[in-house]
Amino acid sequence: MTIQIEKTTSSRLATLDFSAIEFGNVFSDHLFRQEWKDGTWQDPTIIPHQSIALSPAALGLHYGQVVFEGLKAYRGTHDNVIRLFRPDRNAKRLQESCERLCIPTVTTDDFLDAVRALASLEQDWVPPSRLQTLYLRPILFGSEGHLAVRPAQTYEFLILAAPVSEYFDREGPGISLKAEDRFTRAAPGGMGAAKTGGNYAATLRPTGDSLEGGFNQVLWLDAYEHQFIEEAGQMNIFFRLGDTVVTPPLSGTILPGVTRDSVLTLLDEWGVAREERRISIKELNDAANEGLLCEAFGAGTAAVVAPVQSIQYQGSNIAIPDPGPDALCRRLYDELTGIQYGEIPDRHDWIVAVT
Repeated sequence: MTIQIEKTTSSRLATLDFSAIEFGNVFSDHLFRQEWKDGTWQDPTIIPHQSIALSPAALGLHYGQVVFEGLKAYRGTHDNVIRLFRPDRNAKRLQESCERLCIPTVTTDDFLDAVRALASLEQDWVPPSRLQTLYLRPILFGSEGHLAVRPAQTYEFLILAAPVSEYFDREGPGISLKAEDRFTRAAPGGMGAAKTGGNYAATLRPTGDSLEGGFNQVLWLDAYEHQFIEEAGQMNIFFRLGDTVVTPPLSGTILPGVTRDSVLTLLDEWGVAREERRISIKELNDAANEGLLCEAFGAGTAAVVAPVQSIQYQGSNIAIPDPGPDALCRRLYDELTGIQYGEIPDRHDWIVAVT
């Protein structure tokens, strides 16, 4: 794919203080843009980061016809090479999300070309610190101005870039979760497996309530019984029960995380027993009381792998022990970030080098 590039004449990079960035509050100089109209994708461009004109009747605004992705560009610790981690998996998930919401798909090759081109152009925006990355946010949405409830006939495909710091503080004991027994993130037959805006909008109120209560995130339960564990905030969730790692299955209500798949691959490689099955809050509480619950952690692009220190359900606390130096969570984090930053060999061909 040939991408026309219009470079900015006034870069903001010189005024950026990398030590002051948070998650998603600063954007790089450029963005990728491609329009779908007349039944096909138009010529792609990379342009200076700017606002775009949009009809107030855009179908994506009114009916939620929007999907997005999230991936990162990493600066090599020793070689300064800019790397992407499994971007082909993001392309595949984006295609699946598009199909669920009747949005024209982007081929894997075109997705990779677009991501690589933007990351290459913005390589100076990739932070030098190992605790920071350049976050890439592809998004597709219906742009046609119309009030009929139907798929749009025109679409925008954008990719934004934002230097970000770590999502959670790694110096603390871990994150705390509140198991949500009232609100639901997704239901069977819905859009839980798609990365679409509506799924995240549904989490805002209960997440806000949890934050006000002193928790870091929500632990989402199933829609029917509010008993079976599904996700932790924007992360997939894992529990080590004795010598076995358990994670909920991909049953249509859970996002198929790229980091989740990577964790399972590493567990298999290391010979660690693991199960993809339903696990209830009751089973988890019983395991904690019996001394079988050894550790819990979330996994996702933003957080990589984050330890969980406690879960509260209906006012009762499920304490999760500190696994100490034998923490599987720490080993997974070190392995994944070591691959991402080029510090250890990439045995699974997960890395795509940009520069």
